[in-house]
Amino acid sequence: MKKYRVHFDTPFRLKDYSPGDSGDFRDNEKDHEEVEEKTLKLLGKLDDLQQMLYADGRKSLLIVLQAMDTGGKDGTIKHVMRGVNPQGCKVASFKAPTPFEAAHDFLWRVHQQVPPKGNIGIFNRSHYEDVLVTRVHGMIDRKTAEYRYKEINNWEKMLHRNGTTIVKFFLHISKDEQRRRLQDRAKDPKKHWKFSINDLGERKFWSSYQKVFQDTLRATSTDYAPWYVIPANHKWYRNLVVAKIIVDALEDMKLSYPPPPKGVNFKTLRID
Repeated sequence: MKKYRVHFDTPFRLKDYSPGDSGDFRDNEKDHEEVEEKTLKLLGKLDDLQQMLYADGRKSLLIVLQAMDTGGKDGTIKHVMRGVNPQGCKVASFKAPTPFEAAHDFLWRVHQQVPPKGNIGIFNRSHYEDVLVTRVHGMIDRKTAEYRYKEINNWEKMLHRNGTTIVKFFLHISKDEQRRRLQDRAKDPKKHWKFSINDLGERKFWSSYQKVFQDTLRATSTDYAPWYVIPANHKWYRNLVVAKIIVDALEDMKLSYPPPPKGVNFKTLRID
């Protein structure tokens, strides 16, 4: 999955990443079944690793999801995290800040949602909204955005030093794929609740968002909090890639189960 990782301060160009990439797999029933089988095996590993993370109690995992509208953030959470224990996993969503939140620094409301040790936290949109939406709509200028990039990097480094592993996913879809998904929502009565007229308005800023995403990923993908550009036109492949990266991140933590209580010998223990 290294080819999807953005490396800090490199000549990164978003257009070099194809939203329709599906690796070695093709968009047919046979390959779909193979990908689903591989994904299910990864989800089994994820379940085991989450249990070990909780028992170990020394580290935590923060997953950041960003995308254009209809990019698949909710679907990724639903399909990739379907087997984890909800007691050790929490999703936080960040919309426009309330007046009270806006009266604080832009990271204030986000820090409160960082997962405690032993847990997995998922940000469905995140602190990056404050350098994406704000930049596209002219709420902040480029200089302010650059200051915020540095503040984000320093904040994420602090989390890393305190035992939080961070992985950040940009779910990359094409403009045509977004159009198809918006049309599907408009046609299906069961999806009407998902449809927002604001999505059509934001779609007009597609090119600006692509540029700002490119700048943001380039400036904030670090060794301790890397960004991954996930090809997301094919949901089945998206799920496989995200699951693999999360499993790798948990395995890299070198987790272990704690020792048994002192004075207990399970070899000789007899329970009447």
